[in-house]
Amino acid sequence: MNEFAEWDSFYLIIGGAAGALIGLQFVVLTLIADRGRRPTPEAGRAFSTPTVLHFSVVLFLAAFIRAPWPSITPPSIIGAIIGVAGVAYVINIVRNIRKQTIYSPVFEDWLFHAILPLAAYLTLFVLAFVAAWNVRLALFGGAAATLTLLFTGIHNAWDAVTWHFFAEPTERRKKRRH
Repeated sequence: MNEFAEWDSFYLIIGGAAGALIGLQFVVLTLIADRGRRPTPEAGRAFSTPTVLHFSVVLFLAAFIRAPWPSITPPSIIGAIIGVAGVAYVINIVRNIRKQTIYSPVFEDWLFHAILPLAAYLTLFVLAFVAAWNVRLALFGGAAATLTLLFTGIHNAWDAVTWHFFAEPTERRKKRRH
């Protein structure tokens, strides 16, 4: 489809960014592992894993949109599946955030860990149907949803790193008190 060819540079850039950020997440988590804090697995499932997953979805979307599709139907179906799976995953993220006890989330956390990703995945689902009558609108909407996931992931990765950097490990705090 000709319509996809115009998006080549866009998806090349965000796909590369997502791939690099996935790698960077692993490096950062390795570096902060020596800080003396062992967060609960629930906190990782609530805050770190979703960030890597959102970056992975962006990378996948960037790759699959560049396939030589004969029509809009196959990418629309895949987009709808990603949208539904993403909505289900965000619901799971909300459960995990509520379950963990190491951190008490504020509005910004709910915005970037639940509301914006939910909006992006819902958009991907809805656009699967919009594409049947307006491919151009669906492609712009898909780009907006993909960028939302990318920037949400960037925010969440930065937030996690700064929290690990500035929050004093429990062991050190206990030693200071005695």
